[in-house]
Amino acid sequence: MTSLLIRGRLLSFKRAPLSRDDAASYSYEPDGAVLVVDGTIRASGSYGEVIEEAEDGVPEVDHRPHLILPGFIDTHLHFPQMQVIGSYAANLLEWLNTYTFIEEQRFADPAHGARIAVRFFDEMLRHGTTTAVANCSVHKASADAFFAESLKRNMRMIAGKVMMDRNAPEALRDTARSGYDDTKQVISDWHGKGRNHVAITPRFAITSTPEQMEASGALAREYPDLHVQTHLSENREEIEFTCSLYPDAKDYTDIYDRYGLLGPKSLFGHCIHLSDREADVMSESGSVAVHCPTSNLFLGSGLFPLRRLTQREKPVRVAFATDIGGGTSYSMLRTLDEAYKIQQLLGERLNPFESFYFATLGNAEALSLSDRIGTLEPGTDADLVVLNAAATPAMALKMEAVSTLSEELFLLQTLGDDRSVVETYVAGKASKSTIGIAG
Repeated sequence: MTSLLIRGRLLSFKRAPLSRDDAASYSYEPDGAVLVVDGTIRASGSYGEVIEEAEDGVPEVDHRPHLILPGFIDTHLHFPQMQVIGSYAANLLEWLNTYTFIEEQRFADPAHGARIAVRFFDEMLRHGTTTAVANCSVHKASADAFFAESLKRNMRMIAGKVMMDRNAPEALRDTARSGYDDTKQVISDWHGKGRNHVAITPRFAITSTPEQMEASGALAREYPDLHVQTHLSENREEIEFTCSLYPDAKDYTDIYDRYGLLGPKSLFGHCIHLSDREADVMSESGSVAVHCPTSNLFLGSGLFPLRRLTQREKPVRVAFATDIGGGTSYSMLRTLDEAYKIQQLLGERLNPFESFYFATLGNAEALSLSDRIGTLEPGTDADLVVLNAAATPAMALKMEAVSTLSEELFLLQTLGDDRSVVETYVAGKASKSTIGIAG
């Protein structure tokens, strides 16, 4: 049995904060501790109470005065796009055809996939992200590389082999049959192995024929406990093209609905331009709209209507994500900053507690995994992030004028990045500080 006591200021959420003054929505311990036993949280709370539960001689790490939160959760990104990030393009479809589809062809080579997987997980840990939902490439080898590295790091990850059989280069196309078969093999090989979760992953309706969409639906029926991930309503040109490919559908969302791909474990990247009818269907099915702010701004796709979706009569479940490599940062802190700015442009507010709720418990709830991650509750995985709001000279200067927790959180999301992440714990193991030099 391995034990560790991690001391610092603790912050975790109980539910979505209604305002900056909603202290009942979170738990804060100015001198707190997390007791980890065999990768699981045994106890958390005030240091004085937790130390009582620890056995004599338990190793202790003192992170005071830093904040300790549940590890960050990123609900949508693309593993094969690390070398696509920061590519110059006018819009989504130009970006896909000019850069992304070319880069993803390289993942037919298992050695390339294995090399990028090491770099990918290094970046997750560097930025305090302990769980992510990833699209791999169309090649089964890319999913194998991803899950093998995830298993090695003992991380709780969700990913899937992308399925696409049209409107992409030949080297990036599977078939309805092979996409189905390869996905079933990935499920057999990796789902439930370590902390791995496999997601059914049709890229989006543009790149899947009706036959492949039916195959995706068949997988969802055969494996109802698995996540489904795809893209929806990101760009107006994309929406128009998609609907032209499925002329019998009522709208973009109806395409996925017809093939049985909506549901409480279905994650739809972007969802910027949903009609009221589409939002109703998303709400009724429990599907999740995944907000990708840095990507939406970088590609000029639009402004995500957070309040219109979450405060309507039929609210839509929402999560936040980086969307690497259309997104421009691996950091959930930078993601929260851009999400705040988008709401400002829409005349709305996103308070700091709400931001950090989304990055932790909110995203865990969106993934139906809040019984394991996104919290500091006893019995859950000991995935943690330690944050320093004075990590840079500019932040340290600003911290001299900070007097509340809300102000500190806002400083972290406004100026913070990987330098603010003191340590990332995966199942109770310090992991950022042990990142090796990649070859």
